[in-house]
Amino acid sequence: MTDTANKSSGLRGFLIRTFADPVLLYTVLLLMSIMYHYRSSLAFAYGVAAYLIGWMVFRIFDFVNKHHIIGFFACIILYFISARAAYACMEKGLENYPISWGLWFFTPQDALRYNKWYTLAIFILFLMFMLSVVYYFTRVRYRIFMNFLIFIIPFTIYGKEYEKMPIGYIIALAVGYLLMMVTFRQLRESEKEVLINKGEAWKSVAVFTVLFALFSTLFPKPVVQEDRAILETLINADTLTDRLNQMLDVFRDTSSGEQFRTRQSDVIHYIVEADEPMRLKTATFSNYSFDRDDWKVSDIDTYYRTYSESTFDIDFSREVADAVFFAAGLDSDFAKKYGLEAYAGKKLAYPKKKKAVVLARYGVMNGAETVPVPQGASALTETNFKSQLALSRAGAVFTTDKQYYIDDSFTFEYVPGTALDDDGNRSLVQVLADRDDYSLLLTDAYEVLDNIWRPDEETSHYRDVLNVNEAFYDDYTDILLDYGNDKKIYELAQQITAGCDTEYEKAKEIEWYFYSNDFKYDLSYQKPQDENVHDFLFKTKTGVCVEYATAMVMLSRAAGIPARYCEGYLMQYEIEDTKVKSYRVSANDGHAFPELYIKGYGWVIFEPTRSDLVQAQKTETKSSTTDMLKKAGFVMLIISAAALILLVVMPYLTHKLFILINRKREPDKAVTAVMHRLCKLYGIDSTNTAGEAAQLIAETSGADISAVKELFSKSEYGGIPLSEADRDKAMADYLSAYEALKESKRKNRRIKTSPQGGN
Repeated sequence: MTDTANKSSGLRGFLIRTFADPVLLYTVLLLMSIMYHYRSSLAFAYGVAAYLIGWMVFRIFDFVNKHHIIGFFACIILYFISARAAYACMEKGLENYPISWGLWFFTPQDALRYNKWYTLAIFILFLMFMLSVVYYFTRVRYRIFMNFLIFIIPFTIYGKEYEKMPIGYIIALAVGYLLMMVTFRQLRESEKEVLINKGEAWKSVAVFTVLFALFSTLFPKPVVQEDRAILETLINADTLTDRLNQMLDVFRDTSSGEQFRTRQSDVIHYIVEADEPMRLKTATFSNYSFDRDDWKVSDIDTYYRTYSESTFDIDFSREVADAVFFAAGLDSDFAKKYGLEAYAGKKLAYPKKKKAVVLARYGVMNGAETVPVPQGASALTETNFKSQLALSRAGAVFTTDKQYYIDDSFTFEYVPGTALDDDGNRSLVQVLADRDDYSLLLTDAYEVLDNIWRPDEETSHYRDVLNVNEAFYDDYTDILLDYGNDKKIYELAQQITAGCDTEYEKAKEIEWYFYSNDFKYDLSYQKPQDENVHDFLFKTKTGVCVEYATAMVMLSRAAGIPARYCEGYLMQYEIEDTKVKSYRVSANDGHAFPELYIKGYGWVIFEPTRSDLVQAQKTETKSSTTDMLKKAGFVMLIISAAALILLVVMPYLTHKLFILINRKREPDKAVTAVMHRLCKLYGIDSTNTAGEAAQLIAETSGADISAVKELFSKSEYGGIPLSEADRDKAMADYLSAYEALKESKRKNRRIKTSPQGGN
């Protein structure tokens, strides 16, 4: 029987045993849970790689276990190759990347752009570390405490960035860790200690899994609506929130928009009293780099004017048509030159001006410098801030010599952005937009008002409007029409805007394009290092507000409309139970959006980001951890129940299948199969002879398999051919031994559960 067993445990048995190695499978699970944090979409691929590489590395470790001296050098070579590969990945990743691998590793991933080479390096390092320590503390020297420390490594990686590990991984790791303890436990036998049968241990694990699934599925979960603002303020790391404010303020030369790719903090930065949700602008950028996929400022963004008084006008662009028609009413020659006689003194019909109060609630040591400006803001009308304020050419308000603090407030007057929805307004604007000499028209209109001495407020205001627009319009067309001469972007812009008669119609068509062409807002998408706006438009169609805003700016420029990229906040969450309608604004509301210059009107904010998804995903209205646990538990319950049913039914099914198959085998093979089957059922080691096996079976259940023993010996050792009658005798012994074993197990259970049996 030993020779036969040796024949059957060849290459096939070795492969099955090593590829189903629980140590290897557990290590792969650890690696997958870690790599999900760095690149969720490739977690499975990393798992496959870890499985294949791990199998080969474990074979080296097996060799080391048997040949210590030679194995030591084999290990040194293995670790050297791994370290060299990781280092090569780090060097490759540093190309065109601003920070080193070490800084990348210690920096929160949500603040960085994805780097595939750095991620591969971390995979290699974690793979070799996990393979080494898990193998050592299970197969060489079992240490339950060290295994627990290894088990919590993935949790610490997620915890350092306040990220939630997927519930599926949590359950799988917990069950996997339990299975490791069961499989590799090392207990000393003594009078006081009893070694547990592994079959019984597996049953306990199955019961644990089912109970865990039942608990997470059926038990009600408490829902707590907590206010985390105070807690986050205490532990929040002023550093994190400071970093956010720095990312959103006007004193930056460059922005890659990384702050908008993930949740940041629920700490409230501002309370805004307003009648409606809106966007708040803090900074603008004019120059886009396709190579770096980032934005840089130009003079349009950085030039500013300081104000000693606490109130001043903000937007001088929206009333361009009003100012030109006002000039036409004062100077008939100007009106005649540009054919504006019929429009002299006309004005657009604007929505009623409203008030928005921005109250600072960001009370950190360093204060803040940039004041969020509501969209459509026409003036800062009131503030309790006593120091000097400044206004950039792009409409950003900020302090110049002192930061503002908690409870400082800024009251803005703003015009809701619906003026161009009116047909009459669009017609008046188009009178100016159709002119090829638009820049000269603005200059002449400004000179009309500048040469007429009229000290009234209206003339002064329109003079300022024309001064700003005629002075900067050439800059707008020089700088804000650059789309990198990308041919595909140009062709797409022409395709989208085909048939549009006005710039505003073109802008709206471009805005709508992102809603109707399968673009996906995805906070979990980790953008590769070399991906830019071109890839977003024509390949991935996946990103966050940064990608949407950048794409609309590029398409608008390609369509001939000056456009710039803006950053700030998306104000959207109303505070309940307040006397004045108010909204809370936190770092999580950070947002990017485009502003377009519509000739004849001025700057208009658009929203290409799919707002329904901005609200759903940006604010993480995802399921709570308990909800996800419930769903995962439900799935686990179904799987576990199916596994238990299979465990209960499988012995019976395999028994019946064996009878069916074995009755059709050749007699010699049938007798051999009966002997192996009985040894497996009774847990008899393959090193025992047929006679020893028969004796052990008799001792266990009282079954007599002497016929099988003799027939097996004649066939295997004597080479005597067997008949079909012999096969029937062997099958009769098998059925007898099978029933005897069942009865023996039932009797043992009754003894264990009876009062006498417990004494």
